[in-house]
Amino acid sequence: MAPHFGGGASPFLIAGPCVVESDDLNLRIGEALAELGRELGVHVIYKASYDKANRSRLDAARGPGLERGLAALARVRAATGLPILTDVHEAGQVPAAAQVADVLQVPAFLCRQTDLLVAAGRAGRPVNVKKGQWMSPEGMAGAVEKLRAGGAPEVAVTERGTFFGYGDLVVDMRNFARLRAACGVPVVFDATHAVQQPGQGRDGASGGLRQFIPPLLYAAAAAGADGFFLETHPDPDRAPSDGPNMVPLDQLAGIVSVALDVWHRAREAVRA
Repeated sequence: MAPHFGGGASPFLIAGPCVVESDDLNLRIGEALAELGRELGVHVIYKASYDKANRSRLDAARGPGLERGLAALARVRAATGLPILTDVHEAGQVPAAAQVADVLQVPAFLCRQTDLLVAAGRAGRPVNVKKGQWMSPEGMAGAVEKLRAGGAPEVAVTERGTFFGYGDLVVDMRNFARLRAACGVPVVFDATHAVQQPGQGRDGASGGLRQFIPPLLYAAAAAGADGFFLETHPDPDRAPSDGPNMVPLDQLAGIVSVALDVWHRAREAVRA
């Protein structure tokens, strides 16, 4: 099986809706991502969560749950041929998720949960672990070690910003080099959650500043990110989760195209 994280001539792309929705919506996004991958020559991994367990409010939208959500993701995989990535929040969810998902993801708030990390590693799937918003790059070496101890065949670490005060995140562009040096794995930039404003949206939900996604993504491409993470939706303002920091689907290809150009030009300049 070809590697999902790196090993190619271009960055890989993790993209999709924040949470599993209707089949029509899931497939619409999946088909657009498959076409984007063909047109731009980039390896695309379809991302959607069957459950958003880390919500600000008890009544916040969480998704269809494990069984229904995984079934919906399996249909996307069958229809588009795209590999699937989904979050796991508890060690007990891992075996079922690994039956459907090609890649497992450990959310940022759970990046120190030893049992979850070891269970994800034992599933035999590549694992993307997000750097906690409070963690130093060097601190993520322990998370990678736990995944490797479990036997994960591939590991990536995702930078998604660091808490700055109570309502903002900042991205230190040095972290791509620091994470790679400390962890020895490909590093992904999550341009979606880097512009999130936790607890700053309507009724206590998370807000976001999606207008800053492109410049941060381009900066990360130049700074050495090996992969890009972008949540997308045909109508972000009506999305059930994380709408303010999602890329409109009809803008995604243009943004990714520029990021790929920046990525290649930066590496050509280094080699020159």
